[in-house]
Amino acid sequence: MTGIGVASIGECMLELSGQAGPNWRMGFAGDTFNTLWALHALSGDRPATYVSAFGDDPFSRDQIDFFAQNGIGIGASPVIAGARPGLYAITLTGAERSFTYWRGDAAARQLASDAAALEKSLENQALVYFSGITLAILDDAARKTLLAVAAKARAAGSLVAFDPNYRPRLWRQQEEAQAAILDALAVADIALPTFPDEQMLFGDATPRATAQRLGELVGEVVVKNGEEPALIAANGASQSVPAVHVAAPVDTTGAGDSFNGAYLAARLAGHAPAEAVLRAHRVAASVVQVRGALAPFETLRAAFEDQAG
Repeated sequence: MTGIGVASIGECMLELSGQAGPNWRMGFAGDTFNTLWALHALSGDRPATYVSAFGDDPFSRDQIDFFAQNGIGIGASPVIAGARPGLYAITLTGAERSFTYWRGDAAARQLASDAAALEKSLENQALVYFSGITLAILDDAARKTLLAVAAKARAAGSLVAFDPNYRPRLWRQQEEAQAAILDALAVADIALPTFPDEQMLFGDATPRATAQRLGELVGEVVVKNGEEPALIAANGASQSVPAVHVAAPVDTTGAGDSFNGAYLAARLAGHAPAEAVLRAHRVAASVVQVRGALAPFETLRAAFEDQAG
């Protein structure tokens, strides 16, 4: 690694949560932003950049201001006149969440429209992260641009991490998702899949099947599986690491994203994969005990360092 920063590429939306009668609480979240939030909290003084495209409306300005207030920049991400962010609402049944989206014309869909700007945003990054949702919101040409720029960053010394994060409703066809995700894995150093997603998309029978399949494509794989153990495949060996059980979760939103952020922070700090997974499990367990996708930095740090008690 030659860079010092961490960058995450994707879509951060307006989040409506915490419904109380007719009233909702508004925040900002999205899978790759949730991961960067945890990664930034746990990575010390590394500069953090959220790479996307933004509108010029008041909500977009508030979003960018929120990033800045929490030490997160937007690099050379374009600000597009007349565009606006996507929106989603969270409804909960117990601790389990469901989502309703309004994102069809979101500014983030243009995040790879300027290859030079995207490339500039990824300069001098120790780590570049993106997901299958990042791919899904782009058209074919923009996906190719994104992967070419990610490959260039990797060649310049950045670690590239990818979570397939398959969401069927975002893809026109399952075969399109399969092809795009395989193309992304070809430029990745670290893969962070979730077993139920891989089972749905590729028909894997077990987490071990997922680890074996992706291990042929990527040097370091961590298969997440909810409260079941995570399975590591790295350096020609595999290892299972039990999850942290939470008896009464409050809100599972962002748990897998925060796991990714903690795992990557631990790996950047020099921890071995098994230790990184242990820390990531603790962080994910802390996140499901608070409402919303973005837990306070101090909560994340206490769990990462095992000071939660």
